[in-house]
Amino acid sequence: MPRPAAPASPPRPSARGRVLRLRDGAWSRRDDRLAVEEPLEVRVAAAGAPPEPVTVTMRTPGADFALAVGLLVTEGLIAPDDVARVAYCTGPGVPQAFNAVTVHTRRPLRRPVSPRAHAMTAACGLCGRVTLDELAVRCAAVDDDATFDAAWLTALPDALRDTQPGFARTGTLHGAGLFTPGAPPLVAEDIGRHNAVDKVIGAAAMDGRLPLRGTVLTVSGRVSFEIVQKAAMAGIPVICAVSGPSTLAVTASHELGITLAAFVRGGDMNVYSHDERIRQGDD
Repeated sequence: MPRPAAPASPPRPSARGRVLRLRDGAWSRRDDRLAVEEPLEVRVAAAGAPPEPVTVTMRTPGADFALAVGLLVTEGLIAPDDVARVAYCTGPGVPQAFNAVTVHTRRPLRRPVSPRAHAMTAACGLCGRVTLDELAVRCAAVDDDATFDAAWLTALPDALRDTQPGFARTGTLHGAGLFTPGAPPLVAEDIGRHNAVDKVIGAAAMDGRLPLRGTVLTVSGRVSFEIVQKAAMAGIPVICAVSGPSTLAVTASHELGITLAAFVRGGDMNVYSHDERIRQGDD
């Protein structure tokens, strides 16, 4: 039986669909845009060794190389300057050609690849970990004396939303952005919150920008422990979130030297840790 041909190009981040909509008591059928969710297998080929599977995560196609690099960096498997090249796994008879990425590194991995009980989902980067030992923090606390105006911070969620075309089309995608006063933001979208964070950190890593001193990571949803850990691995001093944090996220932000601001809406916010980095009105 002949093998299926590999797709000619990567899948798109959104697709058309039909929807039955109820608005103001009236029903109508209309075209809609849906966020695409497909698996991505991340592999690593360390210092010329054969590719080794790391994980499978559900993601929105786009910025796949940045997602793969960001995931490996924030998992502590590689350093940013370890990356030699990144490539899709393509070739005859590869039906998932653009759903598998290999990161080739110049040096061996910084630690062994941990087994996963099952594929990661778009919702939770920690799902499937075999042991809770993997939750141990693997990085030093962020040492950054940068400060930021409170008014500027409270405007970041709206600024993030304004740079999310995928969310505008689908109403589904999470966003993550790296913001620096006076500079253009670096923004990524994905169906998974953790994937969006990995994409922006991975893009910055490939540009040689880590550690990300003097930056603010803004996320469109809640803050979990893993998002705090990813920020710490990248040297980001401040996290700004539209929704609330978990208890473990707050504990981790205290221990990792990260300023955590959440429920940032309409000019308001709650600051849970290291508020010395926030300049209040009369400071």
